[in-house]
Amino acid sequence: MNSNSKNSASGDLISKKPNGKDAVSSAAPVKPSAASMKPSAAAMKISAAPTIPSVASMKPIGQSGVSGDSSSTKRNGKAVVCSDVPSDNSDRVVFFKDVTFGPQEDELRFRLIHFWEAKHAFSKILMGLEMLLVDAEGTVIQGFIPPSRMDTYLRHMKPGSTYRLTNFFGSKTKKVYRVADPDVTIAFSWKSVLSDLTDTSTWFPEDRFRFHGYEQFEAACDLKGDLYDFIGHIKLVNEQALNESFVLDEVEIASDRRILVHVQTHDGPVMKLYIWDKVATAFCEKFISLGKPPSVIMVTTVNPKRLGGALSLSSLSSSRVFFDTDVHQTREYLAWLESNSEVANRVNAEIVTKAETATIGELLTYMKQEGAQVAWFECTATIDDVVRGSAWYYIACGGCKTKATKGPTTLMCRKCGKTEITGAAEYLSKLSVYDNNDHASFVLLGDAGFELTGKKASVLVESYYEANEGSGDDHVVPVPQVLIDTIGQKRTFVIKISKHNLEGKTQALTVTKVLPLEVPALGYDLAADVVVSPTADEGVKRGADMIVSDDAKRAKSG
Repeated sequence: MNSNSKNSASGDLISKKPNGKDAVSSAAPVKPSAASMKPSAAAMKISAAPTIPSVASMKPIGQSGVSGDSSSTKRNGKAVVCSDVPSDNSDRVVFFKDVTFGPQEDELRFRLIHFWEAKHAFSKILMGLEMLLVDAEGTVIQGFIPPSRMDTYLRHMKPGSTYRLTNFFGSKTKKVYRVADPDVTIAFSWKSVLSDLTDTSTWFPEDRFRFHGYEQFEAACDLKGDLYDFIGHIKLVNEQALNESFVLDEVEIASDRRILVHVQTHDGPVMKLYIWDKVATAFCEKFISLGKPPSVIMVTTVNPKRLGGALSLSSLSSSRVFFDTDVHQTREYLAWLESNSEVANRVNAEIVTKAETATIGELLTYMKQEGAQVAWFECTATIDDVVRGSAWYYIACGGCKTKATKGPTTLMCRKCGKTEITGAAEYLSKLSVYDNNDHASFVLLGDAGFELTGKKASVLVESYYEANEGSGDDHVVPVPQVLIDTIGQKRTFVIKISKHNLEGKTQALTVTKVLPLEVPALGYDLAADVVVSPTADEGVKRGADMIVSDDAKRAKSG
């Protein structure tokens, strides 16, 4: 055997030399001679030494690889590296279109586009590692590694790299949230061998995207079928317009684990794009690295859902984020946007941020829907009562309005990281409300209380203590009259369906904004009942206009 040939990891069984060192057994079949077929005492003895194939029978591939065979792993869990002796079957290189169901020994060659952890939607149990692969013909297929074999292969995998795989299993592709067209998935089996492909003569596509527009997403809404990609331009990020001074609130994003981006493709309808968890983290990192807000965004494998009656898109664990010049598709869209800049300013930001309307019953139903996410709605309701007998405000950090923490001698803010802050009272009041059919509890939070009453909570609390100097710090400040006076008012509230609502921890709905009361229109038009006599000059002018008009009509009629 050529001593400078490289090794690959395979699923072959490891035999032992007499001195205890690992030896490699041949995977190639040994054809017995006629003499060896005769029973004899010598033939009945089991040799302690392994069978070593001849140099001619070996066919080194010059690769390094990893096997999922448990018998080919050392006690410390690392994959054993041994000589790869491919059989005649594994010499046959096939394309993805040739893959069938069941175990196969053929060789696949592909580029690894992307991989991600697949977890159960509710229990969050790890189901395995899913992959997106593309072969030399440009066919994209889904791959899968069971959780028990992830450690073996994951550390050897890098997106964008090319590989060869033998001894795999063709399994049925799942019907929900598919990321590729073929009905078969490449699943790694117990004896799969993954090797780096160093042969650079074969060209593989760098990536693959398949886009949907608004109408196509609308048709596929809530079907949980194939996942397609979105590309468009950014209108708002977390309901803020982009400008040179725009800064992402990384602390808030890390806490909420989400980013809301209002997006539009060309001159189509504006949609809400929710970006979650690790994808949100990747969004932040790429956004900040640009040094300025991007204009174009592309997010892969988004799930179209209907939230509050409107179409929205939601990222999944398989999603990736691209900006302005990251790939050819974003560069192409950016060029279009720069030459059609009027499209970017066609939709007013106030229209974009307007929440969907919903009744109390619809809000309560939405909270119980499978797959429901944090969302905002407008709800019109009448205030029936204000809950009394408990605190109607909280002490917040004067900077970020997060609830302050009481330290040994000072107030502290965990969000700002400050050990000494100035506290300020903020609304945290519970209202009992109703509409035509249902009843609910609304929690008035922060500035929403000021929008309802016209009075800041801090001013009301200070006024109370000034009028009641003997009251201690632990004294419960009664609900102010200005808040009680809102009973009976019919108002429109912006409601946030929070994680606590979706997890069933509370039925109370948070009010983040109270819209101003509309000025009632007059009962009739005064101008319609008042006759103003024209002046002489005006009468002459109107008469002249009528004469000219009549003459013109006569001229046209001949």
